[in-house]
Amino acid sequence: MEQVKKVPERKKRTSKLYVHEHRVAFLFVLLPVIGFIVFSLIPLVYSAYAAFTDWNGLGQMNFIGLDNFRKLFKDEYFYKTLFNTVYMMLGIPIGLILSFLLASALSRGIKGTTIFRTIYYIPVISSLAAISILWQWAYNGDFGLVNQVLDIFGIEGPNWLQNPNTVKPAIIIMTVWKGLGYSMLLYLAAIQSVPKTFYEAAELDGASAFQRFRNITWPMVKPVTFFLVVTNIIGGSQLFTEVNIMTPTGGPQYSSATVVWYLWQKAFKNWQMGYASSMALILAVLVFIITAFQFYINNRNSYSLD
Repeated sequence: MEQVKKVPERKKRTSKLYVHEHRVAFLFVLLPVIGFIVFSLIPLVYSAYAAFTDWNGLGQMNFIGLDNFRKLFKDEYFYKTLFNTVYMMLGIPIGLILSFLLASALSRGIKGTTIFRTIYYIPVISSLAAISILWQWAYNGDFGLVNQVLDIFGIEGPNWLQNPNTVKPAIIIMTVWKGLGYSMLLYLAAIQSVPKTFYEAAELDGASAFQRFRNITWPMVKPVTFFLVVTNIIGGSQLFTEVNIMTPTGGPQYSSATVVWYLWQKAFKNWQMGYASSMALILAVLVFIITAFQFYINNRNSYSLD
């Protein structure tokens, strides 16, 4: 039998346009990667190493092992600021509940929905520093707007930001008000994306309003809730600007000082960069553990429309 000669395969020629497009695409991808490495990864590694030194931010970094962490775990102010930070996160469930109720109301097609959405979203895009100054004035014990309103009803309001019993609730109210519009818009988009056929089928089966909420609305908006809880906890652990402007000294008896505020004091007031870095490392580990646990719970309770 005659042997069949194999025809050598021709190499695919790559056009110059194809190569050019890939190079341009690579540059677009490379720029954010370089930015992440320079402005995030390298400072993160540098800060992690500084946590094991007695660095003051300017001089030489002397390695001291775990001394900063031993000192940190004996620091009563660290535990107090950690408690304050967790306490102020009570505003997260309050804000989620209020934003969900507002989104549910606006999803019913009432008149002026666009106006209400705009009004609620204005604080989100406003300057946090300006809002903090505004609320600092509103909470003033002598001429603040809050006490003036309470005085109409015959209630004598306290000096909110100078009272250790009221300063944390005051900041919680402010943070809830600030983030209400953002959460509300996400919930509103999630509610409006639920297919109407689900509700129609539930009504035909005789489901009550509560059953429709429990079995349709809530499961469909659950991913939004998970996203908001994770991002709010990460943001709440970094609470700083509001505290630093409204209570520059950390409040009476350190009652409003947060971990990041205390960290900033140690780093830029006392020049204890190494000690502050150890505090930041502990905070990052705690936030990572909490976030990982939330992802684990969410994966266990996930559902599918199939």
